[in-house]
Amino acid sequence: MKAVAIIPARYESTRFPGKALAKLLNKPLIQWVWEAVNNAELFDQVLVATDSILIIEAVDNFGGQAVLTRKEHQSGTDRIAEVAESLDCDIIMNVQGDEPLINQKVLSPLLQVMKDTSLPIASLMTPIKDFSLLSNPNLVKVVVDNDSNALYFSRSVIPYNRDNIHFEDYWQHIGVYAYRRNTLMQLVKLPSGKLEQVEKLEQLRALEHGIPIRMVTTEYNGIGVDTPEDLLILESLLKEMDYEA
Repeated sequence: MKAVAIIPARYESTRFPGKALAKLLNKPLIQWVWEAVNNAELFDQVLVATDSILIIEAVDNFGGQAVLTRKEHQSGTDRIAEVAESLDCDIIMNVQGDEPLINQKVLSPLLQVMKDTSLPIASLMTPIKDFSLLSNPNLVKVVVDNDSNALYFSRSVIPYNRDNIHFEDYWQHIGVYAYRRNTLMQLVKLPSGKLEQVEKLEQLRALEHGIPIRMVTTEYNGIGVDTPEDLLILESLLKEMDYEA
């Protein structure tokens, strides 16, 4: 099973322009992510997919591999699909470019589950332990069936506990995906669905078109960087941990 990891990195990030090149302990954020994925030693190739020459140059400088893509892509999925079109592989792993602490322990189970060739897509979920976060629309929730296939993703609280019974099985979606290559190429050609447009969650396109997503449980809760403030918080955390860049 030949697997390639692709890290989408758009320069004009809405909330944090130039985020991929922002320094975290003296290394650009994209370098943290590329090195984390590459050091996992799970993939035949690790690529950055970007619309920016500046990011291409940065990746070249630290010894990584990057591919220049078109600027007009609406999502990271579309961006990695452009790169995947010319690749000869079985599995494409989409790892977000703002997850610098991703690691082998997180990625390996996701890749392992794709050995079941009947699965078109797999992704990650982690238990929500702080219920005060359930109403946060930036925390994407997922509910699954008895086989751990996603039933729905939402920014709202799902399921809604109407009678306030004892219930603790709330799950946060972690936006790392493993795609069968042919599924990825099919998915990006499908029209955006109404649920996807309402929730602004592109993974709903697969569900709306009947493509199942197998969810894999992880303890990793995603330490992403969406704003300059997030970067400062993460840098302080790493310093407290005596983490060496």
